[in-house]
Amino acid sequence: MADPHPIENIMTTTMENIKDMIDVNTIVGDAVETVDGTVIIPISKVSFGFVAGGGEHASIGQAIPQADGDPPFAGGSGAGVTVNPIAFLVVGKNKIQLLPVNFNTPLDRIVDMIPKLFEDMSSKEERDNIEDQLPNQAK
Repeated sequence: MADPHPIENIMTTTMENIKDMIDVNTIVGDAVETVDGTVIIPISKVSFGFVAGGGEHASIGQAIPQADGDPPFAGGSGAGVTVNPIAFLVVGKNKIQLLPVNFNTPLDRIVDMIPKLFEDMSSKEERDNIEDQLPNQAK
């Protein structure tokens, strides 16, 4: 079987290095537990790009043969990785929240505030029900 083309070696090496850099812990980070037992998990967006190229090098008008008769090969590759935090997952004793790092629009803020609004309305109803059950002297 013939040896692989040099560009294959370049691409294989680069892809192996990228694979070593990126794993699931890059996207969903390690959990951090606070003193009160709340767990915070960072979530990130990972983007990467890869390019490789090469060709057989020829001298002005004619190829310079190697020992095996093929012209010499010139090539290279490059890769870039970007990791951007996008949110934190906060797991508390009685609730789970997804806290985005950036709000894109006012609508995002409103949607994020809806659970808090319902929570406040529920606790007000509970207080009103308790007050209604108390005798007049305690009010």
